Amino acid sequence: MAPGALLATAADADVIPLPEVHIPSLSDAPTTDAGGYTIPDTLLGAPRGIKLLVIGFGAAGINIAHVLGKPDNGIEVVCYEKNTVLGGTWYENVYPGCACDIPSVNYQYTWHPKPDWSSYYATSPEILGYFQDVVEKHDLTKFARLNHRVIGAWWNEVDGKWKIKVQRGDDPNDVFEDTGDVLINATGVLNNWKWPEVSGVEKFPVKLHSAAWDSSVDLKDKTVGIIGNGSSAVQIIPSIFPNIKKLKSFMRSSTWITAGFAQKYAGPNGANFQYSEEQKKQFREDPAAYLHYRKLVEAELNQRFKFIINGTPEQQEALDFARKEMARKLNGRQDLIDKMVPKNYAVGCRRPTPGNGYLECITDEEKCEVNFAGIQEINERGLITCDGKQHDFDVLICATGFDVSFRPRYPIVGAAGVSMSEKWKESPETYLSLTAPHFPNYFMINGPFGPYGHGSILPVIEMITRYIEKTLFKMQTEDIKSFVPKQAAVNDFKRHRELFLQRTAWSSPCRSWFKGGKAYGPILMWPGSRLHFFQALQRPRWEDYEWECREQSRFSYFGNGFCTREFDGGDVTWYIDGI
Repeated sequence: MAPGALLATAADADVIPLPEVHIPSLSDAPTTDAGGYTIPDTLLGAPRGIKLLVIGFGAAGINIAHVLGKPDNGIEVVCYEKNTVLGGTWYENVYPGCACDIPSVNYQYTWHPKPDWSSYYATSPEILGYFQDVVEKHDLTKFARLNHRVIGAWWNEVDGKWKIKVQRGDDPNDVFEDTGDVLINATGVLNNWKWPEVSGVEKFPVKLHSAAWDSSVDLKDKTVGIIGNGSSAVQIIPSIFPNIKKLKSFMRSSTWITAGFAQKYAGPNGANFQYSEEQKKQFREDPAAYLHYRKLVEAELNQRFKFIINGTPEQQEALDFARKEMARKLNGRQDLIDKMVPKNYAVGCRRPTPGNGYLECITDEEKCEVNFAGIQEINERGLITCDGKQHDFDVLICATGFDVSFRPRYPIVGAAGVSMSEKWKESPETYLSLTAPHFPNYFMINGPFGPYGHGSILPVIEMITRYIEKTLFKMQTEDIKSFVPKQAAVNDFKRHRELFLQRTAWSSPCRSWFKGGKAYGPILMWPGSRLHFFQALQRPRWEDYEWECREQSRFSYFGNGFCTREFDGGDVTWYIDGI
């Protein structure tokens, strides 16, 4: 039949009336089914708005605000910070000599490089200044509520939200409540300092804590007693030693004092050094060269995990180096070598401490006394050691660290009224250090069982934040009310972790915050390297979570039958290019 023939035939025929057609309108469709379910008038892929409550505005809180506080992503971010100034650890720790044991070029955000660090290992004031500059340059102050202390958090199962109580300033009666869809604990572990658990500590009149330093106390020509030989004591002693009259150091255990992290690029024998103006100028003017340098230093940091594994050549090399280096710096003092050099645990069981100048001060027999007898009690004049001797001094410095139990200092109450403080009484329980069973919509930055043994914590914070971002996007675009890790997944993580960690230096009998401050406490570390942790977080295992939707159907987020691609002005035929 020729083209158009059918049309010509139809035109010559008698006109046949067509039946009337009724097309149902949207108003004719049922609005609700028998079970009460209604289709939402939303687009597939459109994120719903959620509110994020963040505890803390230190390194982790700042990164969260930058990554998740973007405009138009549907996330409201509010960070509550107990201090009057941002910065967390680097605001609180202002003791003499306070510095980072990670090279400064790697103790920075990937999204805000600083090319003009003054030295290889930066001091506390410079690091705090860096964070303040970051907040100012990226306009992050708007997310922070400074001088606001969270004093409690409770999960509401009906609403699927967290309620928190917040105290403004120092007035215990000035308290208000806030609610949000997700709660992030970004306080870390080294934030709750404590006096030593020694009888009579309140009796001594002039005392300082490394994490609550009072710079108005004059140490010049004073006899100073110091308790502890961890990282803060190791930094304090060389800084105050030239100005004081005498030092009395009280230690209860040995510790490894060795070259700092990434010593290959440090000064002689791993010492700190100042960057020249020429180097800073090159880093500023040639970002590619600066990035290359940073990657070289970071690569060495990532190699450090090998010496954590028992029986490796790297572990033996680290042990031999640290032993010889300590003996050399202790100037052959066999009495100190016998007490200070560990004999029954490997390098890395406690976080290795660089300690430039520390051992040299300890060996000064005229100006320094070292005591390993243990402390019986503290009194008005000084303290009494367990051998019954009285030791007098003018000022007491307690470099005794923090409460490292990971138990919150305020109530955090999850599903079915479960208290985290009670649940974690013996040991914390987490999924990949990020979330916790019984605590829906709850994240931790640097929670128990993370990769804290080597390298900079800032890339860890960034990777965790990206994991949180992926979870929140799923929550927003799939209309999810709550998520919580399955107990079976938490148990399997524990089983694998505990078996693996027996092959590491952390299983040695040393007192460390890696084990809650106990020699034989549960090892609170990640079962692998930092890189292992990073790769594990790149693709979240959604099957390890229990998900509860806001509506009766898990497919309510399908919405009104249209998707965001149809209305965002983009390419609606993207699939033709190749899926």
